[in-house]
Amino acid sequence: MKFEEAVSHGFDNYAEFDGRESRSAYWWWMLFVILVSAAVETISESLSGVWGIAILLPNISSTVRRMHDVNKSGWFLLIPIYNIILACKKGTVGENRFGTAPLS
Repeated sequence: MKFEEAVSHGFDNYAEFDGRESRSAYWWWMLFVILVSAAVETISESLSGVWGIAILLPNISSTVRRMHDVNKSGWFLLIPIYNIILACKKGTVGENRFGTAPLS
């Protein structure tokens, strides 16, 4: 998945907690969030707070779908270091209990 597709996918599925998300889509989304957050922070601290609130739900849903891709419950996002390790792992090949494999 390309950068633009991942950003669009993140906003299109901002409240979708079912299904799976590919590694590339997740990490492109995170790059987008980090870059925009840094840019907004340089502009205004209060605007940065608004951006953080606006992006909270899409971030959570993207991370939950990423946990599903490695066949783990979305609750694993609450475990600080382990969730990063899981986000880096290759997803389950084929279908798992959370659905079919996402498009790369």
